[in-house]
Amino acid sequence: MAVPSFDRHVFVCINERAAGHPRGCCKERGGPAVRDRLKKELTRVGLRGKVRANKAGCLDQCEQGVTMVVYPEQVWYGGVTVDDVTEIVESHLVGGKYVTRLMLDDQAHLGDATEGPAIEPTPIVKGDATTE
Repeated sequence: MAVPSFDRHVFVCINERAAGHPRGCCKERGGPAVRDRLKKELTRVGLRGKVRANKAGCLDQCEQGVTMVVYPEQVWYGGVTVDDVTEIVESHLVGGKYVTRLMLDDQAHLGDATEGPAIEPTPIVKGDATTE
């Protein structure tokens, strides 16, 4: 079997800490639901097979709420909810425009960049098994 090649990897923190931990945890804040929505949105817009939605352990940004990072450009998002996922997929992944309102501070590696490469979706064929 060939090794898959993706245009992007999106890591969503689903780390779980003990109840009452002062830093909180992404699982308790909805990380698994964010990843599930991400997978559905990637399929909906035709990015399945081009972008991989990955579960991540602790990304060490616990105080920021559910954390998501997009590679290879290394754009970090925090406080992500299921309601933000469509915007991230359509704006960042399809359109190449970062969702600046959700970006974590201090991303010096990005400089002043607010845009990156867009990904061309694959047309979706109604009734195709990949859309179900």
